[in-house]
Amino acid sequence: MTLKRLPIDGFLLAMLGAIAAAIAAPRLGSHDGPLYIGPVNSFFISLVFFLHGAAMPLATLADGVRAVRVHVLVQATTYGVFPLLGALLLAIAGPALPGGLALGFFFLCAVSSTISSCVAMTAVARGNVAAALLNAALSGVLGVVLTPLYVGLVADRAGLGFSLPTAIGDVALRVLLPLLAGQLARPLVGGWLGRHRRLVGIVDRGSIILIVYGAFSDSILGGVWRQGAGGVVLRVVLFAVVLFAIVSLFLKVASRLLRLSREDAITAFYCGSQKSLANGLAVARVLFGGASALGFIVLPLIVYHQVQLMVGVTLARRDGMRDGTTR
Repeated sequence: MTLKRLPIDGFLLAMLGAIAAAIAAPRLGSHDGPLYIGPVNSFFISLVFFLHGAAMPLATLADGVRAVRVHVLVQATTYGVFPLLGALLLAIAGPALPGGLALGFFFLCAVSSTISSCVAMTAVARGNVAAALLNAALSGVLGVVLTPLYVGLVADRAGLGFSLPTAIGDVALRVLLPLLAGQLARPLVGGWLGRHRRLVGIVDRGSIILIVYGAFSDSILGGVWRQGAGGVVLRVVLFAVVLFAIVSLFLKVASRLLRLSREDAITAFYCGSQKSLANGLAVARVLFGGASALGFIVLPLIVYHQVQLMVGVTLARRDGMRDGTTR
């Protein structure tokens, strides 16, 4: 991922296009429609994590082990502070939110950190890149168990319960196994992928667009968007902005209390405040399948992803320039 401009670009337009296509002809992309692409999408999800595993330098991961306080702060934020905020929202506003939207807010808070963008932003801001890379990998591995576990605690309230052992096994099969296979294959394909980095981005973003298209097709066909779509989107945007602000403030204060170096504080901020759209959508497909509320469930994550990118890119450039870089 490059940080040369604000990321309101072709990817966002492609996601909006997928949603528009679902609105215009929802039956085409639904589970019973002629353009249902679930099996193809499942393959691409596994391919994405294989490519990420193959592109992940093991030597750099080892270099990041020493930043213990950073790792504790990032993972405690990702799987402690975020879920607590999600649970608080469920308790306060859950009954007033339509469909699976309340579950979607909590799901957003239970998802792992990003795989690549937090590392890219840390690099631009002149933070501890090795620690960022290790945290990205660790967050993804922990999320295989913790995300289904957390979501399973509240999914029954939305009528979307699932078998936890089955869900963890499916997530491991779709996400963790390809990631490990990619790491094992790195000596064979790592050099080629380093010369063709755009390939990972194309496959990554393409799989996300396919999931968005199918999720919104089923949700629109299921009628969940009849409950005031405009008001729903505004509430989601407001929550995403407030959530990002609260977590960012927490990370800034915690970094000072822990007396982290400037480089480690930068890493904690960019790794701890982000949520992975690729991981989240893949896990949502595994946990909720073709549920009609899937569009509502993934909407908060989609919106938060744009908020974290727009704010994160701006701050990364500012932090980088303060350190004398002009990336």
